[in-house]
Amino acid sequence: MCGGQALDIDATGQQQTLAALTRMHALKTGALIRAAVRMGALCGQAHEPQLAQLDSFADALGLAFQVRDDILDVEASSEQQGKTAGKDQAQDKSTFPALLGMDGAKAQLQELATRMHSILSGHGEEADALRALATLAVERDH
Repeated sequence: MCGGQALDIDATGQQQTLAALTRMHALKTGALIRAAVRMGALCGQAHEPQLAQLDSFADALGLAFQVRDDILDVEASSEQQGKTAGKDQAQDKSTFPALLGMDGAKAQLQELATRMHSILSGHGEEADALRALATLAVERDH
């Protein structure tokens, strides 16, 4: 997470590439979510193939959370978000909507939703909580 935060600070005021923005968020939000998913999997005695699938799911979940956060920063009010709206633009930070346009960011979010549900498709009810997390990350309004 510290590496991602350092990249974030260094990138302020600079236009990032999509790959750089994705990497930065993978090291920040993504790392935190991946650790939480992996700890749960290890507590549940998941085996290596399951761990690899859950890592892929967590990576997509972390990125989806961030893409949605960037969209909300543009579309939602400060009241709705519980934080200052437009903060990323005011701080001259690269965001998914800034790089891809709002339609492109929303398409990226839907692609991540599809990826998460595809990863979980071979699992039964035991993955319902993860499916709910995926839906929440994509559809949340704050």
